[in-house]
Amino acid sequence: MGGGGKDAGGVANGHAHAAGAKRRAGGAHAREGAALDPAAKRSKTEAVSAERIPYFTALATFFSYGQLLVYGYVWDTLMYTVMGRKRDSSHQEGYAPLTRGFEDFYTRNLYHRIQDCWNRPICSAPGSWFEVVEREEPAVAGKRSWPPDLRPTGRNIHALNLGSYNYLGFAAEDEYCTPRVVGTLEARGAATCAPRAGGGTTSDHIELEKLIASYLGKEAAVTLGMGFATNSLIIPALVSKGCLVVSDSLNHNSIVKGCSGSGAKVVVFRHNEPDHLDRVLHRYIAEGQPRTGRPWKKVLVIVEGIYSMEGEVCKLAEIVAVKKKYRAYLYLDEAHSIGAVGPTGRGVAELCGVDTADIDIMMGTFTKSFGSCGGYIASSRAVVNHLRAHSPAHLYATAMSPPCVRQCIASLQVIMGEDGSTRGADKLKAIRDGANFLRKELTDHGCIVLGDEDSPVLPVMLFNPGKIPAFSRECLKRGVAVVVVGFPACPLLLSRVRLCVSAAHTRKDLEHAAAVLKEVADLVGVRYGATDQAKLLEAGETVPLEDHAKAQ
Repeated sequence: MGGGGKDAGGVANGHAHAAGAKRRAGGAHAREGAALDPAAKRSKTEAVSAERIPYFTALATFFSYGQLLVYGYVWDTLMYTVMGRKRDSSHQEGYAPLTRGFEDFYTRNLYHRIQDCWNRPICSAPGSWFEVVEREEPAVAGKRSWPPDLRPTGRNIHALNLGSYNYLGFAAEDEYCTPRVVGTLEARGAATCAPRAGGGTTSDHIELEKLIASYLGKEAAVTLGMGFATNSLIIPALVSKGCLVVSDSLNHNSIVKGCSGSGAKVVVFRHNEPDHLDRVLHRYIAEGQPRTGRPWKKVLVIVEGIYSMEGEVCKLAEIVAVKKKYRAYLYLDEAHSIGAVGPTGRGVAELCGVDTADIDIMMGTFTKSFGSCGGYIASSRAVVNHLRAHSPAHLYATAMSPPCVRQCIASLQVIMGEDGSTRGADKLKAIRDGANFLRKELTDHGCIVLGDEDSPVLPVMLFNPGKIPAFSRECLKRGVAVVVVGFPACPLLLSRVRLCVSAAHTRKDLEHAAAVLKEVADLVGVRYGATDQAKLLEAGETVPLEDHAKAQ
C-alpha cells in the first residue's frame, strides 16, 4: 500500500495500490538482506526503529495481523465451501495465475477495507494547499458492494498537501516559469509526437541538456520522457551479460527492472552500508564470472541519493571511496535529491562534499523538485552518445513535451539564480528549514521519524495496520492530506506515514501541520518515542525484525 514512483508527484495520499510494487520488486531484487545503518545526525531511537520495534508494539502488531488472518480464512472458507463460490478461474488448467497467494489474500482482506486511503483524486494544482475530491461508497437498495466502489460526492476537501513530491514548489503556478511554459505551448504545441531520434528533438531539448550538464558539472546529458524509464531502459544499455551490477538492497523498482532486463549478474549489498559493499565487491571480483572465472567486463555500483521510503541520504563519500578502490563505475539515482538538497540544490554530491567527477553516471528526474516530468542522465560525452545510440528510451519513446521541457529549463534558471532574483536560494533555504522544523516538532512529541536532517522526506512509523487508515482519515478530517504506506510497499511490520515538505509551505502551514499531526498521533497512539518503549530501544530490549529485503 502506498508508494509512489519516479513520475509520481502531486496526488494526495499516494497513487495506485500497484505502486506497492516499488518495494515488493525491490525485495525480489535483494537477496543478502539489509539493516539500516543510521547517519550520525539521527537520534538512537530513530536509528534503531527501522529494523527493531519494542516488544509490546511488535506483539500488538502481530495480534492485529492475526485477527485479520483468522477473519480472512474463515470468510474464504465460507465463500468457497458453504456458499459455493468458485475460486478465481485463473487457477484453471491452461491459465496463468492472476494472483500472488498471500498478497492477494492481504489485498482482499485488508486493502479493500481501507482503500479510501489511496488513489484520492485531486482537482487543482498540487501546491502547498490543494483540493481533494471527496469520495464515498453509495448504497444501492440498502446494500454496499464488495470491494467498495468509491465515487465522487461532488464536494471537495481543501487540504494542506504533505503528499506530493513538490519539493521546491514549482508544481503550482509560478511567476517566472508559468508564462514561459504557456508561451512554449502556444509556439510548439503540446507534444512532438515523435521519438528523440526520429524528429522529436527541439532546440528546447538541446538547451535543457546543456543546462543540466552544466549544472552538474558533467560533459553532457540526455533527457528522457519518463523518470521510471530513465532507469529501467538506460541500465540495460550500460551493462549486459558478463557484467556485474552491485545494487543497494532498497533501490527503487525502476532500478530493479533495469537490472533484471540487462542480462548482467546482479548482487546486492546491505542498505547504505559501504563496508558490506566493500566485502561484496571483493568477493565477486575475486571469483570472477560464474563457471569461467573470467574477469567481469564491467562492474557497476548503483545507489540512490535519498531513499524515498526511508528519507535517508546515502553515504556517498564512503561509497565513492569503495568504488575507487575496486575501480568500479558508480551510478547515482538522484530522483529525490537533485534540486532538493545541497546549498545550491545540486543534490547529495554537493551535500556530502563529493566531486561529481567521481560519479560516473548521474541520473535524476524532473518530476519532483522541478515540477515537470521526465528524467535525465548526465555523464561523459562518450557515455551519453552511447546511450543515444542504444537506449530504447531515446530511440523509440516519444520525446518530452516541449512545455514540460520549458518548465524544467525555467525552474533550473530560478534555482541557479539566472532569473535575476534570489528566489532559488530562498526556496532551498525554505525546504531545508521547513523539513528540519517539522522533523524536530514530531520527534520532540515522541514520534519515531526516520531519515536524515535536511531530507524533505519524513517517514513517521505507525507499525500497527489498524493505525494506517486511522491516521490517514483523521488527518484528512482535519484538512491535512498525507501518504500512508503499508505492505507490500514496505515490510509487513513497518507501516508508516510518509510526509513530504515543500518550499511552498510557509512556517504557518508547517505549524498547522505539526499541530494536526501531533493531535492525530495522540489520538491514534503512535508516540512510541514518548513512552517507556524508548528506554527499551536504548537498552536493546527489542524484537529484531527480518531485514527489509526478506520482509518484502
